[in-house]
Amino acid sequence: MKIIDEKLLDEVSIEAKSSPRKRMNYNFHEDIEDPVNRMLNALEVGTYLPPHRHHNPDKAEIFLVLRGKIAVYTFDELGEVLTSQIVSPKYKCYGVEIPPCTWHSLVVLEEDTVIYEIKEGPYQPLGKDNLAPWGPNVQDKNAIALFQKKLINLIIE
Repeated sequence: MKIIDEKLLDEVSIEAKSSPRKRMNYNFHEDIEDPVNRMLNALEVGTYLPPHRHHNPDKAEIFLVLRGKIAVYTFDELGEVLTSQIVSPKYKCYGVEIPPCTWHSLVVLEEDTVIYEIKEGPYQPLGKDNLAPWGPNVQDKNAIALFQKKLINLIIE
């Protein structure tokens, strides 16, 4: 049995804080070839998850927030926001399921946020066709900050 407790969340959050990407995974699946990938993803404010989709192969993705607060967004083909949702136990919204082929991203709104992520396996790195062409490049810190600020300004709590 694998236990998900406060100690584990704290350990993964500490690793995320010291990571240049401000996030860290803790995998529960034994092998990246497993048919279901399950992981904790500790996320810190300022981390950037580029807008992406899971297409070819088409995969659904589920985020359950165990601690903290995120805003999840879906986009149309041109990068316009279709939906947004605050996800946090404090707001009594615990998770979202993103359908296959849907452009999506999230913004971390609280330090020490940890999500449980479930995605169909096997693991495959995102290819160029699954990264939104209208999303900021991961190297462009200024564009990322502006993009995230724009998304945060769309939130109505």
